[in-house]
Amino acid sequence: MTTTSAKLLKLALPLIKTHGFTREALSMSVLSLPTLPAHPLPDASVTALFGQGDDACRTLVHAWLDDATRRMKEEAVENMGMGDVLKARLKSNEPVLEHLPEAFALLASSSSLLVPLLPVDPAPIIKHAVQVSNQACWIAHSDARELSWYTRRASISAIYLAAELHQLTSPKIVPEFLDSLLENAEHAGKALDETALFASYIWKSWRGIVRSSGVLV
Repeated sequence: MTTTSAKLLKLALPLIKTHGFTREALSMSVLSLPTLPAHPLPDASVTALFGQGDDACRTLVHAWLDDATRRMKEEAVENMGMGDVLKARLKSNEPVLEHLPEAFALLASSSSLLVPLLPVDPAPIIKHAVQVSNQACWIAHSDARELSWYTRRASISAIYLAAELHQLTSPKIVPEFLDSLLENAEHAGKALDETALFASYIWKSWRGIVRSSGVLV
């Protein structure tokens, strides 16, 4: 990625709250440069810098996720427990919560197939949860032995994913929901049954994407 692309991606992050994970947010990012340009980036420039079609939007999603993971470490305080670390990460979702279903849909879909036939691939979402748990375990258990750390990471990945999916529909009670999972690991397996909820959000988000492109589904 070029220096220009990286700089504009960083400037686009605050725009996600109002513009979503969209090419428009990337286009508008140029207006935040110190030397104010007269117009947003033309679509051809967005493509050249960030990728074609929804690939540009995926680039923005990955940039936002990477930034949120980075801030977990930067904003951590001494002696934070696992619950506090994960709650802080979930709180960072709040400004863009309404756009997360679309972000997950973008990550879990393939750009190589026609939109009506897109399969749902949970691997990118699982990778995201693993990255969060990786950072959380280092913050909360930096002195853990290597084997126990990897075991703990797998459990925290599942718990965080369940809590994040729950946050999409019940954001006000997600702290209590997370606490219940951390206190009783048996609940985590049941909570992961919310993958059906995840699939529903994927479908709803893609319907919005398809309709906005002028294709009737």
